[in-house]
Amino acid sequence: MYNKTLKSLLFALIGACLMSSCIGSFGLFNKVLAWNKQATGNKFLNELIFIVISPAYALCGVADVLVLNTIEFWTGDNPISANIGKTENIMGSDGRMYAVTYQKDGYEIKDDNGEIVNFIFNESDKTWSVEKDGVKTVLLKMKNNDTAEIYLQNGKSMDVKLDKQGIYEARMALNDGIYFASSY
Repeated sequence: MYNKTLKSLLFALIGACLMSSCIGSFGLFNKVLAWNKQATGNKFLNELIFIVISPAYALCGVADVLVLNTIEFWTGDNPISANIGKTENIMGSDGRMYAVTYQKDGYEIKDDNGEIVNFIFNESDKTWSVEKDGVKTVLLKMKNNDTAEIYLQNGKSMDVKLDKQGIYEARMALNDGIYFASSY
């Protein structure tokens, strides 16, 4: 009797997790996949690594389906894909190193002189702001998935599409019609 009840409870729990419409981001599985794709510079060697570690994909997929995606569904955050508090050193286009720390609402960027700039996303009004030395300036407002309103230095604003043409138009507007292309 005890085994039958335990099995029924286990199947009900698994069913509740699988049927809760918690598709989620599959953060753990995707981290393993991203690592595997860039493990070496040789796609054939990466394929060999994939074959060897394929059981890890199954385990990560099961962990995502049964635990992590369910947590993400109910809390809104996937504990594996969150980078909050982590710091990465990134080379800027100006040749200087910057320490970028992931925060819950944006990024803290510290240059090699110790100056700090924060980029902050406000969820309630869908705006990105920059804050430096206690002064906060709104940069843009997300209007929908493919349009943003950017705020120009002259006090005006303009809507831009989130595509190559829109980015080009934004650069032109922000730089008074001067835009230099560069190749890396």
